[in-house]
Amino acid sequence: MKKLLKYLTDGYMKETVLAPLFKCIEAVLELFVPLVVAAVIDSGIGNGDKGYVTGMCAVLVGLGLTGLAFSITAQFFAAKAAAGFSKTVGNALFRHIQSLSYTDLDTLGTSTLITRMTSDLNQVQTGVNMTLRLLLRSPFIVFGAMIMAFTIDIQSALIFAAAIPVLSAVVFGIMLAGMPLYGKVRAGLDKLLGRTRENLSGARVIRAFCIEDSEIGRFRSENDSLTSEQLTAGRISALMNPLTFALINLAVIVLIWVGAVRVDSGILTQGQVVALYNYMSQILVELIKLASLIITITKAAACGKRIQSVLDSGDGMNEGGEEHGFDGYKYSVEFRNVSLKYRNAGDNSLEGISFTAEKGSVIGIIGGTGSGKTSLVNMIPRFYDPTSGDVYIDGINAKDYRLSALRERIGVVPQKAVLFKGTIRENMRWRKADATDEEIYRALDIAQAREIIDKKEHGLDCGVEQGGGNFSGGQRQRLTIARAIVGEPDILILDDSASALDFATDAALRKALASLTGTTVFIVSQRTSSIMHADRIIVLDDGKAVGIGTHEELLESCDVYREIYDSQFRKEGGATA
Repeated sequence: MKKLLKYLTDGYMKETVLAPLFKCIEAVLELFVPLVVAAVIDSGIGNGDKGYVTGMCAVLVGLGLTGLAFSITAQFFAAKAAAGFSKTVGNALFRHIQSLSYTDLDTLGTSTLITRMTSDLNQVQTGVNMTLRLLLRSPFIVFGAMIMAFTIDIQSALIFAAAIPVLSAVVFGIMLAGMPLYGKVRAGLDKLLGRTRENLSGARVIRAFCIEDSEIGRFRSENDSLTSEQLTAGRISALMNPLTFALINLAVIVLIWVGAVRVDSGILTQGQVVALYNYMSQILVELIKLASLIITITKAAACGKRIQSVLDSGDGMNEGGEEHGFDGYKYSVEFRNVSLKYRNAGDNSLEGISFTAEKGSVIGIIGGTGSGKTSLVNMIPRFYDPTSGDVYIDGINAKDYRLSALRERIGVVPQKAVLFKGTIRENMRWRKADATDEEIYRALDIAQAREIIDKKEHGLDCGVEQGGGNFSGGQRQRLTIARAIVGEPDILILDDSASALDFATDAALRKALASLTGTTVFIVSQRTSSIMHADRIIVLDDGKAVGIGTHEELLESCDVYREIYDSQFRKEGGATA
């Protein structure tokens, strides 16, 4: 949490100082109220002086209005600082998440990051707001009331001196006991949100396998566990108010008893006893506020640690300053003895991969499930960095490029076709924000998606639901391919992105891709028909390149490729069909 405070002090130092300052000024005014009340009782009511009573009542109203003005001003500065702090931390957190590699994102998990960006950040904002308003004010009132009590009567004030340390021990003891428990509650919430997200995204699969009752049971179990942790933390926090009330009321009883004895002895006046009682009441109110504040701070501190853990995770992807590769360089992409091992994995996912891709060529990548096809192409735009070896783009190591400059040149169509809520035109402009309708229609023509637009009443302005839910799987794939083609990138990666297309559409797509002059195309596919006409085919098996060549060469020399081909083209003659 301490590291996060730099986002508060760097940009909102003035508000951070002024908010508690105005609150303390308001507290000073509040401390004068019991003295005025005492004067009204002793000098006004005691002497039957109505004019004095009226004048002192006017003083009380003036103190109230002035205190209100200072309180509103303090609230303004506290809210401004807290909201600005939340905005700055949120921006920093989102910026850091965007800089993380796929490895870091895989490790943290989506549900965890969503919780950090929403619930945790809101809790921290509330904690900062409450802290700026009350963290100094409440102790100021407590100790100020005790000091004012000493100015009235030292013997009676000793009751304050005895009660305050006991109350402080209770408050801070409960705080120390509750802080780790709230950390567990937030961790349990992460787990429950992960389960919820998984169930909602996989609702159709769950129904298909008729395991709704099983998933409901697992959800209920985790929800009950979270509830139990929350109840435990809540029970400890709930001790705060009754214990403080009991101690304060005990102190009030002792104070009234001692005050009555001293009034009877003529040492104190009735107004002074009322003033002492009011100071004790102020301490009670402020300790209740402080107890609530401590609980809020405890929750905010636990959430702040969780946010900081994300900011400390990973070191981002180091990037160079290169914007462009070597002009006229022969190879668009080169893999030089590249290996990749995922974090916490037992073995390499890819090992010793070496190949070159000439500019404008088509590279097919095929292999069995889990052979490393997606892992290979994900290293080109640096979604993952090689564990060993290097990837070169236009003759320059990919690590030496500025990330944005590298990825601007690459169009990627991932396995899962995702469209974003908005319009088709807005989705098409993700790669190139200023793309013209002409460029968009050309990309749609190449991706065999023009007919989708032509059938829509509003054309490119047709609405897209979240995730592209109002389009079929094949339509989403073609639209995501078109999105990647807009602006004709130097490198186009199609990661098994035609799996939902029929053979005729797939063939038309491959033929249209030939019109992208100068674009190096990587096609990852399970179908040999999708890659058999590529300039070069890379065959992967268990993370290793077991064959590199043309379709005809691999049929002759690569057993793995021949086996895949034969399994898909079961004709007489098999490999020669």
